Amino acid sequence: MSAAKLALIGTGNVGRAVLARLAHWDGRGPGERLRLAAVANTRSLRIFAGSGAALSARDGDQAQAAVRALGGRGLRIAIDATASDALAARHAEWLASGIHVVTACKLGQGASLARWMEIRDAAARGGACYGDSATVGAGLPLLRTIRALRAGGDRIHGIAGVLSGSLAWLLSRCDGRRPFAELVDEARALGYTEPDPRQDLSGEDVRRKLLILARAAGVALEPDAVAVRPLDAAALAEAQAHAQAQAGGVLRYVARLECGGDARSRARVGLEVLPAGDPLAAGTGTDNRVAIHSDRYPAQPLLIQGPGAGAEVTAAALLDDALRIAGEASAYAAVVVPRASAARYAGSGCGWSMA
Repeated sequence: MSAAKLALIGTGNVGRAVLARLAHWDGRGPGERLRLAAVANTRSLRIFAGSGAALSARDGDQAQAAVRALGGRGLRIAIDATASDALAARHAEWLASGIHVVTACKLGQGASLARWMEIRDAAARGGACYGDSATVGAGLPLLRTIRALRAGGDRIHGIAGVLSGSLAWLLSRCDGRRPFAELVDEARALGYTEPDPRQDLSGEDVRRKLLILARAAGVALEPDAVAVRPLDAAALAEAQAHAQAQAGGVLRYVARLECGGDARSRARVGLEVLPAGDPLAAGTGTDNRVAIHSDRYPAQPLLIQGPGAGAEVTAAALLDDALRIAGEASAYAAVVVPRASAARYAGSGCGWSMA
């Protein structure tokens, strides 16, 4: 089977890391299964020879032109490496037309419940996959673990986690020796924060991640159901005073979900002082650490930990999803089945966004 055609949208830190990874493969190994057809950002568009598409964007819509460059046949994957709400609003359109979508943007599944449902429905209609591993934990096996537990009959009771690698990094260095604003600038320069660090400090980025995890766990929450306290000077001073009064206390910005059905579930995000022995107290640098309580893990939670921020790990997660789509679609193509079963395949085989 021919290689999957890729349209990369966004050439910021993550997009450049995707391009560097593809260039390193240069058609070898994993690169044999992926072929770059187009690259676009808000200012420019490059379409590579052999795409079979028009070579110009209309009305400055480079993103849509890049997707058109994928053509109407074969295995087509749009990689959204932006933080654009406008592009996230197009994910459903692309999926419904049979184009697989891989993204690190949380504004698809972590925004309104209506948009989340639209993406699910469009993937089923188009027989397409929605690769979302990079939206939470920069590719840590969080979403696929939760979905695998549920698929195996397990019931999730609660999720608690340090979900912001940038805030974890900031809190690990916030000792009063350097101004907090200076640390934020450094985190941004290192590529740990969102393009606008206020998304991290406001707690909005963590809210979106918790919504994505909650919906994967079967709890269909609206954004306003998550109580959020931003990380600001007042919250930090209060928490530091509490930590000093509590021997061994550790500062963490924590997201918590208590599952009790949609109406009874509770979710919150904010700064906490944890005892040293708490499951979320460990970890260094940009580490995310998530504890999953379920029927299978009632007393001692299942813990997943690893780097949760950085362009390289996020780019790797995006391409891992693209490769998984290419591999599973190739396996599917080898089996002769009615076309009507494509939607069912998208929901069970490669549709990781399906709850």
